[in-house]
Amino acid sequence: MTLDDAARRKADFRQRLLVGGALLAVAAVALAIGGLFFWLIVVIGAMLTMSEWSDMFKAEAKAKRTGQFALSVPLALMAPIASGPSFFSLGVLVGTAVFVVIATRRAELARGILYVGLPALAILYLRGRDDGLFLSFWAMGLVWAADTGAFFVGRSVGGPKLAPSISPNKTWSGFAGGVLLAAAMGGVMMAYGLSPWLALATPVLAMLSAAGDLYESWLKRQAGIKDSGTLLPGHGGFLDRLDGLVPVAPVAALLVVLTEWLA
Repeated sequence: MTLDDAARRKADFRQRLLVGGALLAVAAVALAIGGLFFWLIVVIGAMLTMSEWSDMFKAEAKAKRTGQFALSVPLALMAPIASGPSFFSLGVLVGTAVFVVIATRRAELARGILYVGLPALAILYLRGRDDGLFLSFWAMGLVWAADTGAFFVGRSVGGPKLAPSISPNKTWSGFAGGVLLAAAMGGVMMAYGLSPWLALATPVLAMLSAAGDLYESWLKRQAGIKDSGTLLPGHGGFLDRLDGLVPVAPVAALLVVLTEWLA
């Protein structure tokens, strides 16, 4: 590695940390405030993510607008002053996906609505509960912990590649580091009231987060692109940042409901 390469990597790393810190700050403030403000942040992230999804599949402008408009309907219903994150809004979300298939004949756009809408519904459901700040921090925090552990352990330890044909930079050591850090976070949160069942599920959800990351990497390879967007310097697009939360949020919400039913 040349000196120029080393300097460029150091600058990229600094930029990645700055942007990542800013995203964490916005997420933390939104979580703390909750209500309409949190819903608005989720909606903005969801619409930007849907836009990147449409671009990744090279959707025509009209089809892209149709998909975004269709997604906006259930997102609006999820607002605290509307029906909120309910079974009704879930039904509308599924209905909009069916509508988009019929209107655009682009099944991938319907998949995008579910890919974006389900985690949005799940995280809004968690935050809207009486213990919502704690539980939504757990669901989002375990993904951040998994990402952080994977990045730093993989960067420092290296070793065999996790899935070289899909994402050549990911390693088994990074995967293990992410799972362990998320498990540690779950253990700490259990001491402050997290259900033991949810704490036990935390490392499994961290594995699911890694699977979501790999799935998005596979989608980008199929599309022939490196990043899903350019809005987040050092990170790519919103799809690149939220790929781990996409599968985790719905499963985390389902586990919360199940633990209550089984209690």
